[in-house]
Amino acid sequence: MARVGDTRTEASTAGVQDTAVVGPGQEGGDDAARAIDPAVAERLVLQLRSICGEEHVVTHPHQLRTYESDGLLQYKVSPSAVVLPADGDQVRRVVRACWEAGVPWVARGAGSGLSGGALPVADGVLIALSRLRRVIEVDLDNQRVVVEPGVTNSAVSDAVGPTHFFPPDPSSQIVCSIGGNVAENAGGAHCFKYGFTTNYVTGLTVILPDGELVELGGKEMDRPGYDLLGAFVGSEGTLGVAIEITLRVIPVPEHVQTMAAFFATTEEAARAVSGIVADGVVPAAIEMMDQLAIEASEQAAHAGFPTGAGAALIVELDGSAAECEARFDGVVRVCEAEGATEVRIAGDEAERATFWRARKAAFAAMGRIANHYYVQDGVIPRTKLPEVLRRIYELGDEYGMRVANVFHAGDGNLHPLVCFDTAEEAERAEELSGRIVEACVEAGGSITGEHGVGFDKKRHMPAMFGEPDLAAFQRLRCAFDPDGLANPGKVMPTPRLCGEVPGLYREHPLERDGLAERF
Repeated sequence: MARVGDTRTEASTAGVQDTAVVGPGQEGGDDAARAIDPAVAERLVLQLRSICGEEHVVTHPHQLRTYESDGLLQYKVSPSAVVLPADGDQVRRVVRACWEAGVPWVARGAGSGLSGGALPVADGVLIALSRLRRVIEVDLDNQRVVVEPGVTNSAVSDAVGPTHFFPPDPSSQIVCSIGGNVAENAGGAHCFKYGFTTNYVTGLTVILPDGELVELGGKEMDRPGYDLLGAFVGSEGTLGVAIEITLRVIPVPEHVQTMAAFFATTEEAARAVSGIVADGVVPAAIEMMDQLAIEASEQAAHAGFPTGAGAALIVELDGSAAECEARFDGVVRVCEAEGATEVRIAGDEAERATFWRARKAAFAAMGRIANHYYVQDGVIPRTKLPEVLRRIYELGDEYGMRVANVFHAGDGNLHPLVCFDTAEEAERAEELSGRIVEACVEAGGSITGEHGVGFDKKRHMPAMFGEPDLAAFQRLRCAFDPDGLANPGKVMPTPRLCGEVPGLYREHPLERDGLAERF
């Protein structure tokens, strides 16, 4: 029996084929690849070499494997070629060459993403931006810095320090690059108070998918007109590629005070989180680690956290010294009222750094207790933390798998890590991870807080958005990329082409005659 894709259109999709993406429980990349004439591909590679130099175009199969996935290793695809441009003009010429050849492309930064957002296209080009790492301008009088996309997150703060800093700070900040932060609207431990990447991007120089260069925003906070800058931040590389990024930075706070509180259960710790916020306190950070995360972290960081504790909260206040002192005692009282078994207050910067080392080591340290883990990224209302955490542990028991939780508790941004040891368990780990995403949505939350939708979570988009919403997203995407060449196969849940007729599903004549089924 024939099968008809859910395209809601009479337009032909001849020439479009599934990618070679293979992941647990996945059939492939939907519309992420298309058949490319070998002669066209060969001419394109020659053109890319003339633009960037032969040594900066990778085509050998063994070398291509370096780029076959991002930080979510469950999905792997080798691109046809990887090109490493040296500057923005080379990026523009590479994108233009791909557009003229009709070849899809994916922009990649440090490859530290966790949603398959930088997953290559099998018949496409991967544009690696790691050589674009200039700090172009530092303007502290106006609290601005202009950088290329390959500059790391922590390097931005280094460039404007010691008087200023860049608040969004993913745990991978020493390796993740600003271009990827912009693509995913990345967050971090201090985003509860300070906000996400989108709150700090004021301007972008963007290469559109046809190679045209455009300016979005500038140094000012908010230009009049449509918020195209806001649309681009978090668009996951589907609207173009940024080659220069203007960021807002802020002064370093006068005083910082940090504590670690330990609880017998995650429910007690979760209630303390809500209690702190309800008390009118806005901490710079509230991070939670459960027992399994503490156990793993201690093996790597040796921070002296009690491995028998059911949960740990790291709470940090910043601002004026008077404000921190006035608020800090209240935070301690809330934790003790919710059953904290121990509260440790950092006596100096070294001890504060130890607390944060324990938290930021947790992801990598999971390798001490499991061969593999599947990381997820869902968001829930803060007050739902106790019940959703309980549901996560119930699902873990149902699947017979351990789940470690280490996350940004202040804004309810969960990062459950589903642990497994063998390749045979990978599919069940992915299924369990999906069930956790569903639990977050059912609790009134979101499928992602900072890691993005990418390839991994696009199948969950209909849980949050109806068809009219998805059609609106597609119209915006097609306005930037009518040929569907920029990071295809990501974000949208089903194959969609810009020639499709938007609107409600219409039954295909083959279905009506019983000769085809929809999938």
